[in-house]
Amino acid sequence: MISFTPDFLDVFLGVVRKYMQFRGVGTQKDLAELTQTGISTMSRFLNLKTSTIDEQMVAKIIAALDIPLHEVIDGVEEDSTETLKKLVQFYKDEIKGAAAEDSKTSATATISIGGRKHQVPFGETGSRRSDLTIREKMETLSPRQKAYLNDFLNLDINDRDLIVDLGESIFRYFRQRNVEF
Repeated sequence: MISFTPDFLDVFLGVVRKYMQFRGVGTQKDLAELTQTGISTMSRFLNLKTSTIDEQMVAKIIAALDIPLHEVIDGVEEDSTETLKKLVQFYKDEIKGAAAEDSKTSATATISIGGRKHQVPFGETGSRRSDLTIREKMETLSPRQKAYLNDFLNLDINDRDLIVDLGESIFRYFRQRNVEF
């Protein structure tokens, strides 16, 4: 069993929220899906509605969000740090194994056009948009999108939350109306 310091959960939840933003995990539901945990279980955990700290949940979240251990290790009792490291590594390996099973191989076809042979790839190439780093995702943005993101990041935290809440409401409205983007 892993022993945590008394203030661990408060610090940990702050780190989780930070890395949810960094990794593009917008909601508790997204985090629950990422960790393969029930939505209500995740909600109770993140809103401090549990009586004990679930070490499995902590390790799953750290692994799924790829949180560096130095961000949370101070809240773990010294005799439990190795156990936490092993548990996190277990879940990281599990995530990698699932990703390897999910990835499909790509294929190419040789076609002849005007007497010349061409190789045409089709199928998945193995890299999905969710596999991109933040830097790679930023490079795919248009100048207008980058300007918006810059303006967004220059807002204070309350204004950012307001914009995020507004965006979530708009997306929820469009999903209810079955509008596809």
